[in-house]
Amino acid sequence: MPNGYVVPAIVAVTLVTVGIGFYGLRLARTTSDFLVASRAISPTWNAAAIGGEYLSAASFLGVAGLILKYGVDVLWYPVGFAAGYLALLLFVAAPLRRSGAFTLPDFCEVRLGSRRLRKLATVFVIFIGWLYLVPQLQGAGLTLATVAGSPYPVGALLVAVVVTANVALGGMRAITFVQAFQYWLKLTALAVPAIFLALQWQADARPAVTPPDGPMFRTATTVVIEHRATLTLPDGDIREVRPGDRLDFAAGDPVPEVSGTAIAATDWLLPDTAGDDDRGLFGTYSLILATFLGTMGLPHVLVRFYTNPDGAAARRTTLVVLALVGVFYLLPTIYGVLGRIYTPQLLVTGQTDAVVVLLPGATLGDGITGRLLAALVAAGAFAAFLSTSSGLLTSVAGVISTDVLGRGSVRGFRLATVIAGGVPAVLALNVSGLDVSQVVGLAFAVAASSFCPLLVLGIWWRGLTDLGAAAGVLVGGGAAIGAVLLTVLGPPLSGWPATLTTQPAAWTVPLAFTVMVAVSVATRRRLPRDVGVTMLRLHTPETLRL
Repeated sequence: MPNGYVVPAIVAVTLVTVGIGFYGLRLARTTSDFLVASRAISPTWNAAAIGGEYLSAASFLGVAGLILKYGVDVLWYPVGFAAGYLALLLFVAAPLRRSGAFTLPDFCEVRLGSRRLRKLATVFVIFIGWLYLVPQLQGAGLTLATVAGSPYPVGALLVAVVVTANVALGGMRAITFVQAFQYWLKLTALAVPAIFLALQWQADARPAVTPPDGPMFRTATTVVIEHRATLTLPDGDIREVRPGDRLDFAAGDPVPEVSGTAIAATDWLLPDTAGDDDRGLFGTYSLILATFLGTMGLPHVLVRFYTNPDGAAARRTTLVVLALVGVFYLLPTIYGVLGRIYTPQLLVTGQTDAVVVLLPGATLGDGITGRLLAALVAAGAFAAFLSTSSGLLTSVAGVISTDVLGRGSVRGFRLATVIAGGVPAVLALNVSGLDVSQVVGLAFAVAASSFCPLLVLGIWWRGLTDLGAAAGVLVGGGAAIGAVLLTVLGPPLSGWPATLTTQPAAWTVPLAFTVMVAVSVATRRRLPRDVGVTMLRLHTPETLRL
């Protein structure tokens, strides 16, 4: 039976988002307002806005789905997503703000004085932004289809249209207010239902998350398969299922083993045993590296630090973000764990990303409480899509406006916003079966293999040259992009080729650093003449007024 509260909740979130955006429009007049909010955002507001845009579909839906599907192995996702801000705090935040740049390509030119490197950085900013935007729109389509029964394109197009309009009208100034509001909405949307879910689990005599015989169906369940899979039934029979197949299970039936999913208790609880790939340790280290270093290379995160008044404010912002993000990531884990008990059918259908929006109804039943909490979660999920998409679109539109269209005006920014929002919308309509967290993880790997080495070496090593930076970005970032395209568009792989392409950061990040250093040493004569002055500006506190 459809939940009549879901659509009004989503409409309310959308209207509030548009309303706040129009309020911000009153304050946005200059190009600086649109690109960096005139560098006048306080650390507290900025931290809430960063939390709003950073906690994306991968955080709100994907982390819980991965924990449901694979177990403790994937706890590195929330740990890495949060810990990435520690690296950002230590190495990048304050010097980047002191550079005076508006965008990442701006920083490349300020530090190394190369127009060609600036153009290369522009290409990578656009690619990473679009790669990250597609799963946000995909998640919106999935959520609306799951909780309201609408066609998949409706949710994707709704988010694309609302976000494009908001960014085009108000730019960074308006989006800051929108994202700060949406962080607190997302936290509430997960925290309040989590309390009720935990109380219900307690009332149900605390059923085991990993019973010795594996998870079982608590009620009679009909499962409609969404993705091709190989099932191992309790009697040992192996069955191939295709999208559209229907399977009926009685209450108490064990959940069949699904290829590539941790069903057994030992697989789910112990690291490096999930699935049938025995190269889990390499994949784990690669995931840690991508999430820990990738944060400092994400264009939509970095552009936020340009909005702080000074470097000290940028550092304070990062500290507050660490606290806000750390608190949030406690919650998806609860949903993934309880999903093993109350929504085991998702392991069979392949829709594990939907566990957050389906769990309140499955746990609390079809009463008013379950319906209201499900609507609250759906509203929070939509806020996640809107806020992250807003940040991504702002960063990509800023780069397209200044470096592709070459206008750098308010009108140019608005045209760039329409272009930046249209391409991922078309892609999302044609790609509906991707694993949300996996695609976002690949975006982190590309960022970690391109902009992370560029920023770390550019800020802390005066010996970096424009050719060294360009070579490292091309080789490391290009290798990561190749792995992304092979994973998303290529044929299924197995063994080491699958491990190296689905989790490439462990080899692409060292490759990028090595190439940057080696080529820079070989071309040391190309060091900018004013490198000493530039490094002094990056590392001198504003209070000295040099």
